[in-house]
Amino acid sequence: MNMTLLPVEFFVAMRYLKASKKNFFSLLTTFIAIGGTALGVAALVVTLAIMSGFQKDIRDKILGVQSHIIVTKIDGESFKNYLLVKNKIKTNKSVVEVAPFIYRQGIIRSLNSPTSIGVVIKAVEYKSEDSMLNFSKKIIISDEKFFEGKRIGKKSIILGNELAKNINVNAGDEVILMFPENFSNIPKMYMFTVLAIVRFGMYEFDSTLGFIDLDEGQRLFSMQGDITGLDVHTNNFYKVATTASELEKDFSSSYSVKTWIDMNKNLFSALRIEKVMMFLILGLIILVAAFNIISNLLLLSVQKLKEIGIMSAMGFSKFSISKIFFYEGISVGFTGTILGIILGLLISLALRHLDIFKLPKGVYYVDKLPVVIIPTDVLTVAMSAFLISVISGIYPAYQISKLDPLKAIKYK
Repeated sequence: MNMTLLPVEFFVAMRYLKASKKNFFSLLTTFIAIGGTALGVAALVVTLAIMSGFQKDIRDKILGVQSHIIVTKIDGESFKNYLLVKNKIKTNKSVVEVAPFIYRQGIIRSLNSPTSIGVVIKAVEYKSEDSMLNFSKKIIISDEKFFEGKRIGKKSIILGNELAKNINVNAGDEVILMFPENFSNIPKMYMFTVLAIVRFGMYEFDSTLGFIDLDEGQRLFSMQGDITGLDVHTNNFYKVATTASELEKDFSSSYSVKTWIDMNKNLFSALRIEKVMMFLILGLIILVAAFNIISNLLLLSVQKLKEIGIMSAMGFSKFSISKIFFYEGISVGFTGTILGIILGLLISLALRHLDIFKLPKGVYYVDKLPVVIIPTDVLTVAMSAFLISVISGIYPAYQISKLDPLKAIKYK
């Protein structure tokens, strides 16, 4: 870049910044302004990276147990001839896999403990479930004598790890499942063997879910050939709304089509609002730094008052003189922003790759801070900080433009 193309006001501003090294108080205020901006920007970059990390971690864990889209009957009734609906869904170019399931709520207890707790039973085709959710990779303990990884089988059940802990069972142990019977106070009871224990990483799922074979579920619940709904897996979970809209057009109004976003709307709305609020709160640090820039420029204008008068006498317009201080404010803000971005990225990378902070796994289900650096977040922080710096340079520049050159020359 040819330096001669830069305006003369810029060179004067840079000279004033270098000259501030001779004045300790002026140098200190400049460093405070730069440091304040850098710390504010770094804090924002790190905070947004951590919050984005938690948001991604929660999303991945939800998609590890929930399908992208669920199709059910709007009246809650079971599907009749579900294969026709399944084949129709498969014609959509965005659909990768379709799997039938049955949901039932019941009660579970082990032979080792008298405690009975609620359970949500999902009857599935294991191969389809594994294809959609990588189910086999989430199994932490299994009874290798019976579980070949192809289907769950008769009188067998897979339990969430927290649920297994709560009723004190392990793979190979027996449990009793109880389901309410219509028009009867006595529930139906069935003996099942724990085939495997699965860990999804979210307490809500790990403490309530149990999985049995689809054929077994149809037999237990007298639903020969019927199902509760269909899990749909797409090739892009970000664009599920479009796919769901297309599926709704293919079906009559008697079907309900819900995406994973719809089913977790409150959770992700809360995370989004929290992220915005943290941005606004930590942005106050940058605003404080902006006031330091203003005070620094006003102090400099007082120190250079006589020189301002001389420049006016030499033919510099008031606008040109105000630009000198405006450029200085931008330079301080730009320097602080760049240093803050670098510092924030370095801290974020250190948190991601080094075991600096250990988290209790039983509470957070992660053993270190999940950090995800999103370029748009970093760019938003940088642009916001720089914009605040630009605005902070306007007021001092305006005040300087109102100075009387004759009074400035006479200033001692």
